[in-house]
Amino acid sequence: MSSELRTVAVVVSGRVQGVGYRMWAQGEAGRLGLSGHVRNRPDGTVEAVFSGTPDAVARMLEACRHGPPGARVTDVAITGPGDTVPAAGFAIR
Repeated sequence: MSSELRTVAVVVSGRVQGVGYRMWAQGEAGRLGLSGHVRNRPDGTVEAVFSGTPDAVARMLEACRHGPPGARVTDVAITGPGDTVPAAGFAIR
């Protein structure tokens, strides 16, 4: 069944801190049935790992390009395939 899962690590750039991006990502990930986590980075970007069906991950990546109201996303960079599938659920770190 692991061949039916896709795990990606991403870094989202732009005005993405202080606008509710992490809570928004947690809600979207839950709606799409994804597991993983999201956190702010010291450089002002947001880092996330999403794991789930390839279709759900693709939808999340597209949603990340827009983010919540107030966000101004300039880039969503896939930084790697997540090494391990995160535990069930989606956490804000």
